Amino acid sequence: MTLNKQIGQRLRAARLAHKYSLSELASRTRTLSKSRISNYEQGIRRMGIEEAQELSEALDGITPAYLLCLDDTSPLSEDEWQLIQRYRKTDERGRDVILHVADTQGKYDAGPLPDGDESGAG
Repeated sequence: MTLNKQIGQRLRAARLAHKYSLSELASRTRTLSKSRISNYEQGIRRMGIEEAQELSEALDGITPAYLLCLDDTSPLSEDEWQLIQRYRKTDERGRDVILHVADTQGKYDAGPLPDGDESGAG
């Protein structure tokens, strides 16, 4: 598989993880059109550093290095993406609840789990 195709697949996966259409992603950028982004995704054109930076800003949590296949570490796991999406879809009260739960959970050591698993990695 060519590098252009790999970059395109990575961009498409990031766009779909954010649940953006091509039009929505284009509207979140300053200069990129729907057709240009489509060309990147299909591997017809390769984005440059400036375009990768612009797309990374539109795709919160994605780095330009990741989009350009220079770094294989996705900054967020699938669970983290889902949490972000759910957070964005809720109202102000729901966001406050989510932030409170996250803040509260960060203050406690998990300790042994109820089922006897003492790894605490559950």
